[in-house]
Amino acid sequence: MNICVFLSAADLDERYTTPARDFATRLGKAGHTLVWGGSDTGLMKVVADGVAEAGGRLVGVSVDFLAAKARPVADEMLITKDLAERKALLLARSDAIVVMVGGTGTLDEATEILELKKHAKHTKPVVLLNTAGFYDGLKTQFRRMEAEGFLPIPLSDLVFFAEDGAAALAYLEETVMR
Repeated sequence: MNICVFLSAADLDERYTTPARDFATRLGKAGHTLVWGGSDTGLMKVVADGVAEAGGRLVGVSVDFLAAKARPVADEMLITKDLAERKALLLARSDAIVVMVGGTGTLDEATEILELKKHAKHTKPVVLLNTAGFYDGLKTQFRRMEAEGFLPIPLSDLVFFAEDGAAALAYLEETVMR
């Protein structure tokens, strides 16, 4: 399975890097391919290292203005002209999406993927990995959107909230590989 992971390229605290490495190791050991933003910095590097060390494949999709930060060794490294092309290619190359901790770029990617799913432009499972309660506020907001009629489909059809990497991967394997 090709799993797209949206996440931060920032250097982060152990409470985020340790669970990220655990998820990456699980992904690699299961023989899955990581499809990610291609960066060799911060949390992106932690996840790519974990997947590669565990035997998984790496497909990076960087953008021209960040190409200098791209991982030098990957199974594939694609460079796009802009962020819109990057997001489209990340989605096209994946069977499922996992949103890990991140900043505005990660949130932008996540909301676009969810909006496309809401409008049936893709049917790929989306997991929001809520490491250390990072997305508790967003989870509450999504529930409010559903309760107040802002979502035309059930929240459970839009996104799966996982508290750890084991739950995220189990959900994806059950959903995609059945």
